[in-house]
Amino acid sequence: MITIKFVPDPLIECDLKNVYYPSDDSYLLIDYFRKKINDDLFDGIKLEEIENVLDMGTGTGIIAIFFQILKSLYPKFNPKIYASDILEDSIICAKRNEILNKSKNKITYFQSDLFKSFPESLRSKFNIIVFNPPYLPSSPLIKENINKKGIDHSWEGGYKGIEILIVFLKELKRFLNYENAHFVYYISSSRSDIDELEKRIINVGYKNEKLEKIHIFFEDIILNRLQYIKD
Repeated sequence: MITIKFVPDPLIECDLKNVYYPSDDSYLLIDYFRKKINDDLFDGIKLEEIENVLDMGTGTGIIAIFFQILKSLYPKFNPKIYASDILEDSIICAKRNEILNKSKNKITYFQSDLFKSFPESLRSKFNIIVFNPPYLPSSPLIKENINKKGIDHSWEGGYKGIEILIVFLKELKRFLNYENAHFVYYISSSRSDIDELEKRIINVGYKNEKLEKIHIFFEDIILNRLQYIKD
């Protein structure tokens, strides 16, 4: 018999205006992960096989901290947790929230534009990667980053809303442990060019599965799961 444990949401505070505060997309991820872990498996992967987890674009640190909470509740789930963000303010905020959740120096942080500042030692290491990316089409007021502010990094995904995700996909293969059990979770929006994104995903060798979606105002927010298909 599988016992369902109570997994709380992380405590999150943020007084830095450039940092994206958790919203429906953040909790779409958390609610899914909460349902998909038990004493033996995480979304079908054996807990002891998951060695490294990455929260890309961590913002306030909510996803990385949630995985740290899971570690405290499930003894077989003991991966190293990493978190990264392009903004220094996000790294500062995430570290503060880690302490707020009674943890300190458990998560390894990188300030990085996607994978650009990651060390070579992490190539082919991650079993689980989570990315809640900027997924909305660019505003006409933002042209080639000239007028881009810090907070714009949290939503502006490029002209079609998918350009940052496409760059992520190109870099992903170098850091994903695709020789072993692995999943990549990401959020997309119906306001972006999803058809073009799906073509790009197939071209770089991944299988994409839409797991869940919620409708908010004028868009669908979609939780997706990628898995690399070996040649």
